[in-house]
Amino acid sequence: MEPNYRCCISCRKIATKQAFWRIVRVAPSQADSPPYVQLDSGMGRSAYLCPQTTCLQLAQKKNRLGRALKAAVADELFQALWQRLANSSEATQHEVNQTNLPD
Repeated sequence: MEPNYRCCISCRKIATKQAFWRIVRVAPSQADSPPYVQLDSGMGRSAYLCPQTTCLQLAQKKNRLGRALKAAVADELFQALWQRLANSSEATQHEVNQTNLPD
């Protein structure tokens, strides 16, 4: 089976969907509360974003997520994405440090 390819809304890089973060605008009937934009789960209109600082900055500065999803994106969602980026960079840095340690 062929892999599913997606495009980053900031840098337009094309890769498999596992390489991106998925942001979803769900229908009001599927969401528990008014922020109808969620991370990673739900069925609805989706936008994909590279897990990189430059892509996240562009998406926030130029409202690319809002335009792609045709919905307002709360600042809390961007804070969650920044936190996820910080956590992933810390994990990557920890893995690099572990591989460089002598046995």
